[in-house]
Amino acid sequence: MVELLFGIDDAGRGPVIGPMILAGCIIDKKYEAELKEAGVKDSKLLTQKKREELETKIKEVAHSYSVKITMPDTITDTNLAGLKLNELEALECAKIINELNVIPDKMFVVLDCPSPNLEAWGNYLKIHVKKLDNLTISSEHKADFNHISAGCASILAKCERERQMDKLKDEYGEGIGSGYPGDPKTKAFLAKYAKKYADRNLFRKTWATYIRAVEGENQATLF
Repeated sequence: MVELLFGIDDAGRGPVIGPMILAGCIIDKKYEAELKEAGVKDSKLLTQKKREELETKIKEVAHSYSVKITMPDTITDTNLAGLKLNELEALECAKIINELNVIPDKMFVVLDCPSPNLEAWGNYLKIHVKKLDNLTISSEHKADFNHISAGCASILAKCERERQMDKLKDEYGEGIGSGYPGDPKTKAFLAKYAKKYADRNLFRKTWATYIRAVEGENQATLF
């Protein structure tokens, strides 16, 4: 009997620059030990080279997988419309479940939950899942560390985030940094280009870091 494990995880939730990535990966339980032995775990604990090696292996053995890119303008627009990032992530996770849940087989779905309230976030997610009868859904903290299926999703998401950032660095230079608010390179890039590149679908404009950068540019212009 086939036992399917379905993991979902994100990469790039916190950056002020670049997209958020969500990935879902379904694996047959028979590959779980093999993937663990190969080194699958929370992508943050792996080097970029190792993640890329594992990404290839995961895609080879996965029953199916999906990677979704949520661009900065979408995050900004939904924030302005009153939807919090946790809620947006739940909606995107539901889309992945709906896309991949096209088989009658029972699956254990584990999601790396971004909210401190596991039950409320999980319930909000389930409202948007079209077919639940064959699914057991668990929202957990550190799912990517505790479950190989979520670790696979974590690696797929992180690899895609790195590719997206590489594209931005090709276009805007290495000075763009990692995109995270605490990165000095990213801060300097924001201070210089927050307004100039405002229409490039590059920044999450509801992030405090971006707002402060624009305010700083405005002050500099006044003086």
